Amino acid sequence: QVQLVESGGGLAQAGGSLSLSCAASGRQFSTYGMGWFRQAPGKEREYVAHITWNSGYADYAASVKGRFTISKDNARNTMYLQMNSLKPEDTGVYYCAHSSTWSTSALSEFLRYDYWGQGTQVTVSS
Repeated sequence: QVQLVESGGGLAQAGGSLSLSCAASGRQFSTYGMGWFRQAPGKEREYVAHITWNSGYADYAASVKGRFTISKDNARNTMYLQMNSLKPEDTGVYYCAHSSTWSTSALSEFLRYDYWGQGTQVTVSS
């Protein structure tokens, strides 16, 4: 069992910045990769970014590439998301997700993940 605790988020103006963090904890767990997803009101949850734990390979959705940066601290079992040049369409609840093992499914896919955080609200005003 892995517990994910998110922090950060809040309110920002368009063009501003916010940062999120997600700390993973549990007994004897392993991490293959972690990711961020978001869900806007009335919309389905969508992929934002992911990072693989050993190689540090990062991938982004086209809508955030060049503005968001995902990173990790292996020693602290923590993942981060730095969000710059925020847009009103970035508004939503941001969820972190944890994947324990390798799979043929991509880390950009919702069903790829075993555990989810509780979500943190990000609101960007125009």
